[in-house]
Amino acid sequence: HVQLVESGEGSVQAGGSLRLSCRFSGRITSTYCLAWFRQAPGKEREGVAAIGTGDKTTHRASVRGRFTISRDSAKNTLYLQMNNLKPEDTAVYYCAAEGWGPLSADTYNYWGQGTQVTVS
Repeated sequence: HVQLVESGEGSVQAGGSLRLSCRFSGRITSTYCLAWFRQAPGKEREGVAAIGTGDKTTHRASVRGRFTISRDSAKNTLYLQMNNLKPEDTAVYYCAAEGWGPLSADTYNYWGQGTQVTVS
């Protein structure tokens, strides 16, 4: 049984930083990607960043240079460091596991419950 639990929810002013964490348990196929997605009110879920085999990363253009995805395999934890946050980054952020997209939500098998990020 796979579980993903996000933490790091918060409200910050524009220009601030937050770090999201996603601890996962259960058997996840290591050859697939781990990723962060987000969904703002009234908008579709969109891929933010993904990390795959060999720690190869993919970031959507609007967050490149501001957000960094990483993982600690020993702790079974995925991270999203978010710097220079903007109001348009406000959304519920979800971690996802075992996908091949890498930023296509439909390709992921497991999802966390989501955590709110608000930037004012």
